[in-house]
Amino acid sequence: MTKYRDSLPQLSNAFFLTDGGIETTLIFHEGLDLPHFAAFHLLKDKAGCEALRKYFRTYAALAKRYERGLVLESPTWRANPDWASKLGYGAETLAEANRKAIDLLCEIRDEFESEKTPMVISGCVGPRGDGYVPAEMMSMQDAQEYHGAQIGTFSGTAADLVTAITMNYVEEAIGIVRAARAFEMPVVISFTVETDGKLPTGEPLNNAIERVDSATGGAPAYYMINCAHPTHFEHVLATGEPGLRRIRGLRANASTQSHAQLNESTELDEGDPVALGRQHHELLSKLKLNVIGGCCGTDHRHVEEICKACITR
Repeated sequence: MTKYRDSLPQLSNAFFLTDGGIETTLIFHEGLDLPHFAAFHLLKDKAGCEALRKYFRTYAALAKRYERGLVLESPTWRANPDWASKLGYGAETLAEANRKAIDLLCEIRDEFESEKTPMVISGCVGPRGDGYVPAEMMSMQDAQEYHGAQIGTFSGTAADLVTAITMNYVEEAIGIVRAARAFEMPVVISFTVETDGKLPTGEPLNNAIERVDSATGGAPAYYMINCAHPTHFEHVLATGEPGLRRIRGLRANASTQSHAQLNESTELDEGDPVALGRQHHELLSKLKLNVIGGCCGTDHRHVEEICKACITR
């Protein structure tokens, strides 16, 4: 049974945490093998489930310590047909993995949630292709049909919403929103940007948000930015363009490196957690941010520093 699907508590402007960079944490800190960055593949056995449970419990405990809400994002960024087929998943086994991911988050919520720490469960949807390179782009209709399978699976679980992470072109984002609407699921769109603050297609962030809103009747509950460092987009946010006011979430990278540089790196760039916290605090004057976590290179240390910096505003 869903708990918050009809009334997302993060829309009240209360401060919510999310987790950090799940894939980089599991690979570089836990020493786990994640082929194709597919964290959902860990659900295949008991040891993998325990690793995911340990990971999410860390953030649930952090939210409880600071008495803040938490968006529990499922480890299903790669759990779509193209990526899953590389790991031998068919339609039924993939659907079961997506359901199992939500069930695991329900366990975490049952263990940690309190009145002061509401925990919202989000079904994570990732791009069909590479998260950094918008090659072989789909039409809006193709994207709706493609992502509809995963979103339809989430609609039959306790997931409160779906969040599309690392979107790098508008048509795929629109297709996801339309699929979510078809299944009556709240949806959040998170765009990634390059070091110039623009989408990998070269489209300005404000334009992308306004195009999605225009094509969907403003259906997304809100927008986010992820997989970029604050220095990549802070100058864009300072413009105060109308579409940017729809952004209320941020999952930044620890590193200031570009996507291309990160792709070539064999070592983890953890950046400076304290400095990252300060940079998030500075962004509060530019955006109405209240859903904050991390992306590549970040872990619970970064998220805690961000939390401490932002809740003292």
